[in-house]
Amino acid sequence: MPANHLYGLIVAGGRGTRFWPRSRRNRAKQVLKFFGDRSLIQQTADRLKPVLPPDRLWILTNDHLREEIVRQLPEIPKRQILAEPAQRNTAPAIGLAAHILHSIDPEAVMGVFPADHVIARPRDYVRLLRPAFRTAREGKIVVLGIQPRWAETGYGYIEFPAGVKPGPAPVETLGFREKPDPETAARFLAAGNFYWNAGMFFWRTSVLLDALRRFLPKTATLLASLPAFGHRRFAARLKEVFPKCENISIDYAVLERASNVAGIAAGDIGWNDVGSWNAVYELERRDASGNALRATALIDGSTGNYVHAEKLVALIGVKDLIVVDTPDALLIADRSRAQQVGEIVKRLEKSGREDLL
Repeated sequence: MPANHLYGLIVAGGRGTRFWPRSRRNRAKQVLKFFGDRSLIQQTADRLKPVLPPDRLWILTNDHLREEIVRQLPEIPKRQILAEPAQRNTAPAIGLAAHILHSIDPEAVMGVFPADHVIARPRDYVRLLRPAFRTAREGKIVVLGIQPRWAETGYGYIEFPAGVKPGPAPVETLGFREKPDPETAARFLAAGNFYWNAGMFFWRTSVLLDALRRFLPKTATLLASLPAFGHRRFAARLKEVFPKCENISIDYAVLERASNVAGIAAGDIGWNDVGSWNAVYELERRDASGNALRATALIDGSTGNYVHAEKLVALIGVKDLIVVDTPDALLIADRSRAQQVGEIVKRLEKSGREDLL
């Protein structure tokens, strides 16, 4: 498929608090190197290249990260790496990008891609992108579902028709389900037609803007008041109107309420949202005792640990720990409680420890 009228938005505004102490405001999760010599956002741009050349990519981030992303992705035009003036969740952010792209190209078809996911089988992934864009060009809203590998309670689910099989052909979706309790998640897994919502969406910009006018009229009106992208007043006006937009996700605002939604049921493409240090552990190579080590380490009777440090680390008789060392902070946590690392950041915020944020 030619790239005419095709664009990609990489959403990169999150802080990655569950990856403290490595993830900070100016060096958040998406710009860090967890696997190999490329950061997560660099890997995201890399795997899109077969469908979207760098000059067709746009990035929406925040003021803390923009300079670092510009440095890491010099192939993407600098003007296409934008910092949102305030955090307003994904509906206003994606709506802003759609408004800009539509003003530049009224025939624009746009894909939305998180900046901080891992996809271990990029060739299989690319085979899904072309039919997704093609169906979006026809006027559908297209979502990508990931075949679940376990009964996950931390993801939303997309309901496909009964008997659906993984494949690149878009099919009708029956609805979206919120993050389930363990019993419901187990039922979804057993049913076989509920797929994880990976946060990847495709649509004509005109279709999305129409949906925003219908379902989120206040935000749509604010975004429509912006001058053309590149106008001398664009940045100033954006700072005025964007904080007034509703704080709501694109899932709640549009996807769960729209009727023209098609889905692609993706098989095993090696997808992982890398949501915690434990997820990094699961993706890393491990030794015979199940330790994943990104440090020089001495190990004695220790199993199932993840260690990331610049100094020598000695482990004696411990198991299932996360140990992450930085020059000004040290994290030691049980792997089963990795999701709670973000709570440490909240406590640091309350105590005014800006030096550790």
